[in-house]
Amino acid sequence: VTSRHRALLSVYDKTGVEALASGLAELGFELVSSGGTSKALTAAGIAHLSVEDVTGFPEMLDGRVKTLHPRLHAGILADRSIVEHLDTIAAHDIAPIDLVVCNLYPFRADPSIELIDVGGPSMVRAAAKNYAHVGVLVDPTAYESVLAELRTSNGALSEATRRQLARDAFAHTAAYDAAIVTWFDSVPAGAPGASFPSSLHLSLEHAQSLRYGENPHQQGARYRFEGQHSWWDSATQHGGKELSFLNVYDADAAWRIVNELGDSPAVAIIKHANPCGAAVAGDITTAYRHAHLCDPVSAFGGVVAINRTVPVELATALAEVFTEVVIAPGYDPEALAVLTAKKNLRVLTAVAPQMPRFNIRSVDGGLLLQEPDDVLTDINSHDAWQVVTKASPTASQWRDILFAWSISAHVSSNAIVIVNDGQAVGIGAGQQSRVDAAAIAVRKAADRARGGVCASDAYFPFRDGLDLVAAAGVSVVVQPGGSVRDGEVIAAADEHGIAMIMTGVRHFRH
Repeated sequence: VTSRHRALLSVYDKTGVEALASGLAELGFELVSSGGTSKALTAAGIAHLSVEDVTGFPEMLDGRVKTLHPRLHAGILADRSIVEHLDTIAAHDIAPIDLVVCNLYPFRADPSIELIDVGGPSMVRAAAKNYAHVGVLVDPTAYESVLAELRTSNGALSEATRRQLARDAFAHTAAYDAAIVTWFDSVPAGAPGASFPSSLHLSLEHAQSLRYGENPHQQGARYRFEGQHSWWDSATQHGGKELSFLNVYDADAAWRIVNELGDSPAVAIIKHANPCGAAVAGDITTAYRHAHLCDPVSAFGGVVAINRTVPVELATALAEVFTEVVIAPGYDPEALAVLTAKKNLRVLTAVAPQMPRFNIRSVDGGLLLQEPDDVLTDINSHDAWQVVTKASPTASQWRDILFAWSISAHVSSNAIVIVNDGQAVGIGAGQQSRVDAAAIAVRKAADRARGGVCASDAYFPFRDGLDLVAAAGVSVVVQPGGSVRDGEVIAAADEHGIAMIMTGVRHFRH
């Protein structure tokens, strides 16, 4: 290798750059570097030219202009297969640049005008455009493999490698631009509520390969938003098979529910994205037993979320039931041993989830976007709810009222949830008719409905659904109200001598 090879290094993240530069120098590359990168190479004793040495101009405007110069960009962009290009740069005494190593200012870390990189993206895009002749490196984790290829190929990268690096480079600048657009779209502190932006620029990166999609013949993967991390990224899987699409989907739903059930020991069991059991109790093992008793048949093959460290007693009870996933903040060593002995049980440790910025769903040709349904805000503002019947709930019933309302917001519509003494005892989910959802909840609750609380995620359009739950013995109904027949439904509640609360907030979930 001779000095006909030239590399331009200009990085904000200097991880591994000294080792890369040293390796390139050993291969005979002439190195050109700017600003802080040049200082790092000087400190490491690595010979190089500064950008000023090449351009003949100093950095100016507080560093806003340093690499934006024809002596650099012509060297990057010259098409080596076009004689006129080579003649032009030769006439101006410009050396071709064969490798560009550049990553950008950390805009997401501290968004501001001064962290909007201009020269960096220009170099990256120029090198990526000319990938037929130029390599471009934006990711420090790729330095070692690129250097290894250069060592075995006389300082040249294969076309496949250059193309892949170019693809990664454009992904890097696209994500960077998306972050800047998102920042401009953000609402300044104290401003009135924002509408959705006129365009949406999402950048996601592959985070996890999944065992399969909803069905074994479908591929599946989890992606995360660039620059963001969720509880999934720090979760530990202690045992069991690789996660599938539905394992992740249901576990995410279960973990969110159980983290919204307050400070008491709580357990939620999810099957096909719907709660089929939930309970709060004085201790976590009792909470699990009560949650399981809601619907033991549906709990088979479900996902169990637990908001306390799992003791061995709970683990032993859970191990007796076929379960796909269990998720908790921690496990006693004996409990973990019991659970990981089940070879098909996926055992996860996780931190609490965060509220997403948007809920997103695919439709033909695009996406549906909405704000997340903030159930906790609704629960915390329950002082504004109205008792609309002659009977009123007792102080002791309010825990079940709030619990039932919280669970109903996580059940597919139409949803009816019956709760008694901190335990969901009947859940009717995903029915086209609310009276059918009520009938399912009543059938599953049986005599456990007596004295309990019923929550309906949306209003009762007719009194028939209310008549069903009242006949089963519930004492309180909580619903949003808003039907043209609210008066008839309230009168029916008064006929049955039960209390009714209207929240004014609907919680449809589809």
